[in-house]
Amino acid sequence: MTSATAIADSYARLIDLLAGGGADYRLLRHAPEGRTELATLIRGHRLEQAAKCMVIRVALGRKKRRYVIAVVPGHRRVDLDAVRDEYGGTKASFAVREVAEELTGCASGSIMPVSFDPSVEVVVDPDLLEHDEIWFNAGRLDESVALSTASYVALVRPRAARISEVGALLAVGG
Repeated sequence: MTSATAIADSYARLIDLLAGGGADYRLLRHAPEGRTELATLIRGHRLEQAAKCMVIRVALGRKKRRYVIAVVPGHRRVDLDAVRDEYGGTKASFAVREVAEELTGCASGSIMPVSFDPSVEVVVDPDLLEHDEIWFNAGRLDESVALSTASYVALVRPRAARISEVGALLAVGG
């Protein structure tokens, strides 16, 4: 489990990034929720605007791997084969919870579409970027961010790649 200190640090870094970068954003406090579908209902926006974020482990060979934060629209799920192919890997899988929390400084269900670890790249499905505004948990379960997509792209500079597929929703991410 991620410590309260790590979560507070990630939250503070996010707010510093947004405020310091002149982002067009607003914060919304709400009941703690990490499931995308329920967080979307609480926040009052379309599911397609939710940035569902998962840490993916990409095997690049026998002993080499990298981790990425995959960001997909809330009504989709991550296509692991597409993430694998995007990074030239041999296999892709969801990172174990402890590793995901350690790499992001966020509790499971509140992972942000931002990386403060230079070894962890953010890759976002371009369908999410079609909206004027995206929503996500702010590294904690009880506060969310509504962020203009233009500000997101300018500040985070994520890699854009088709990494989502339609299918059964995964009840994780924020």
